[in-house]
Amino acid sequence: MAASRTNPARKVLGRLSLPERTFVADALRTETVGGVLLLVAAVTALIWANVPALHGSYESVSHFHFGPAALGLNLSVAHWAADGLLAVFFFVAGIELKRELVAGDLRDPKAAALPVVAALCGMAVPALVYALTNLTGHGSLSGWAVPTATDIAFALAVLAVIGTSLPSALRAFLLTLAVVDDLFAILIIAVFFTSTIDFAALGGAVVGLAVFWLLLRKGVRGWYVYVPLALVIWGLMYNSGVHATIAGVAMGLMLRCHRREGEAHSPGEHVEHLVRPLSAGLAVPLFALFSAGVVVSGGALGDVFTKPETLGVVLGLVVGKAAGIFGGTWLTARFTRASLSEDLAWADVFAVATLAGIGFTVSLLIGELAFAGDAVLTDEVKAAVLTGSLIAALFATVLLKIRNARYRRLCEDEERDDDLDGVPDIYEQDDPAYHLRMAAIFESKAAEHRRLAELKAAERRALAEVPGGAGEDNHRPA
Repeated sequence: MAASRTNPARKVLGRLSLPERTFVADALRTETVGGVLLLVAAVTALIWANVPALHGSYESVSHFHFGPAALGLNLSVAHWAADGLLAVFFFVAGIELKRELVAGDLRDPKAAALPVVAALCGMAVPALVYALTNLTGHGSLSGWAVPTATDIAFALAVLAVIGTSLPSALRAFLLTLAVVDDLFAILIIAVFFTSTIDFAALGGAVVGLAVFWLLLRKGVRGWYVYVPLALVIWGLMYNSGVHATIAGVAMGLMLRCHRREGEAHSPGEHVEHLVRPLSAGLAVPLFALFSAGVVVSGGALGDVFTKPETLGVVLGLVVGKAAGIFGGTWLTARFTRASLSEDLAWADVFAVATLAGIGFTVSLLIGELAFAGDAVLTDEVKAAVLTGSLIAALFATVLLKIRNARYRRLCEDEERDDDLDGVPDIYEQDDPAYHLRMAAIFESKAAEHRRLAELKAAERRALAEVPGGAGEDNHRPA
């Protein structure tokens, strides 16, 4: 009995700590707005590319080149969006990962095991589904990594549209999954999609990163120092042959994300607060605008379900993601002897796993890299990413809507603040001061009800004493 008191059973997807809940709420608020912009950009791209009168202008803008050719940076607009703007997105992802490692749930190895294993299974199973589909259908294995990614902004946009009051623990699980997912996606891009390396340029990028790190450790401040340096590092990384977004995630991981005494926010948290709106509101939507513009026709949609490469992407996102994340979560709980939070059911985990099948942004990027020499197949794979993400979103919507009433009650419990001290009551159950405040509130209410009861009783007595008053003569009015 004593052992059970000192070592309570660990809960899977239990309630977040208050600081973690506040951080997650702030981060997801920005991502949700960015996700809505992402949806708008994707729809705009599809209309722009598929309306015959507009298609030519879309191609012209996408393939318009600009930039210093002498530095190897005379790129198309679409190329700048994929290699330049997405570096901002991965910079924020690097900061998120660093914060999770030093101040968030991933700092505890036991707590980190769940999202890490779930994310790994959520990448391995879609890749396996893709590979099996293409081995059976005699297709290309080059796109095995396309269905491995999760797009947190798109997923949250779906939540915003359907109005699901998803509990904070599930939202945090989805966010952490996406952060770990982004890290492994970057590793996949760096390892599997780097063909030739310019070691001089790569060495220059490494030196630039070392200078970036030293300046941070010396406490040097000022955007005018770091922004030009970041641009130089990015340019060198691009010319090295390694995908330029690697520079973004590397710089993000270098920022200090733990707070020192007297600090309201760490430098990493401060920079993330400044840059996240730029990433979610501009960088990712612009990438979507110039990547999602594929020509869609009845025949093209039919090909999505008949060609092994595109069918593998759809099945990987819809089936592989859900099976991998749910299976990884269940196995982790099973072998660590952890129990699911009593507020949730395994159906909720499966619904979130299905939602993670929305692989829009990074899946589009990997699709471009995997089939770079085949423009037709690249567009078909993009159509498959859009189709798979849409199917996953529809499935998740149905599953989450079924449990929406339950989620709404959980969110109301998480938000309730009866003592009006700015802290949800659910986080103060072990605080004696909270119960004293609530006792004072109830005693005040009880005193007010006693006063009202005495007042009403006195009014009745006075009315009863009036001859011919109400209550006499069959209750006729006086």
